[in-house]
Amino acid sequence: MAVGRDFLLAPPLTVLARLCALAATAQFWRAALYSLSRILLGFLLGAAAGVLCAGLSARFARFRDLIAPLWAVLRAVPVASYVVVALIWLPSRNLSVLISLLIVFPVIYAEALAQIGRADPQLREMARLFGMSGGKKLVYLYALPALREMGPACASAMGLAWKSGIAAELISIPTGSIGERLYQAKVYLMTGDLFAWTILIIALSAACARLFAALLRFLAARLEEV
Repeated sequence: MAVGRDFLLAPPLTVLARLCALAATAQFWRAALYSLSRILLGFLLGAAAGVLCAGLSARFARFRDLIAPLWAVLRAVPVASYVVVALIWLPSRNLSVLISLLIVFPVIYAEALAQIGRADPQLREMARLFGMSGGKKLVYLYALPALREMGPACASAMGLAWKSGIAAELISIPTGSIGERLYQAKVYLMTGDLFAWTILIIALSAACARLFAALLRFLAARLEEV
């Protein structure tokens, strides 16, 4: 209000007006769906890879030693470095999938491995004495507790997936993505559009985190009924 220049910092009413105007266009929802589908796919692939590698690390000490340097590197390397290297090998439209996967994997891997390590040894011994099958051990000793406890880690990983995925789109500028719209807003100094798209990103990230947490609770409840 003091400066009187919307391109420096758009006021809330301007941002709200631009958000409503953009939401009335088909391009807005196509961009949202484009980025949502790719970032969510990257999150799911990263989560699946993290859980699988955590299971292998818990079962085989050599595998855990082998993957430890990779886990450390994935945690430390910045998103920009991933994007620059990945652009050599992948088209820009698929880049956000890979970047989200690489960011989510170390978070889920560490949490899943910790959950496996917290399994009650007395329950494991009881399952062995009663001759419980390997599948039931997997479900009741590991999967069910993990579904109950991994909600916060998954929510954190989902937020990181959106941050890194949108950053990848902003650098690679795939046509029809939210990242492309952010880049255009930056080039043309449309601060109102910039904040409007940012509100959309926050809303999508929060919605995905809540839906995934609800899915984990639903799966845990179904396993308890079996």
